[in-house]
Amino acid sequence: MSTPPPSDASASPEVVEIERALYRITYLSSRARQHERLMAAAGVPLDRAGAALLRKMADVEPMRPGELAARLGVEASHVTRTVQHLERSGHVVRVPDPEDRRAQRIELTDAGREAVVRIREAGVRGMQAALAHWDPDDLRQLAGLFHRMVDDFLAHAEAMDAESPATG
Repeated sequence: MSTPPPSDASASPEVVEIERALYRITYLSSRARQHERLMAAAGVPLDRAGAALLRKMADVEPMRPGELAARLGVEASHVTRTVQHLERSGHVVRVPDPEDRRAQRIELTDAGREAVVRIREAGVRGMQAALAHWDPDDLRQLAGLFHRMVDDFLAHAEAMDAESPATG
């Protein structure tokens, strides 16, 4: 069965192919088996939600659970459960919010930071093995284009958020 053409007639064939490639890589990277392999290689026994939360926190920590949920695009209850698991495993702690002592922020522990480092290193090793036959100039170009694409996606998302009224 063939894939139907895109509904937006103005989409260039290149954009259609980029969307297909991004879908494929997103699907491959989000498979449970792939996650299990990555965690085994990193020596970090975390589920996908825990790993995602730690990685996000490593870039922007500490923050309130609600802020974290918004950045991850999930419900606050999901973050609450995941944080509880990560607290029990020693990867995060709750600390007072300096702006509002009644509120709490979630902060990585040393073990949490170490887990993120190990997960990222394992991911890099896997990517290095998969791309080992690539020319260094091609890798440099791909890295630059990926960053440019992500920056444009983020700018577009921010513009869309600014245009649409908040839902509550």
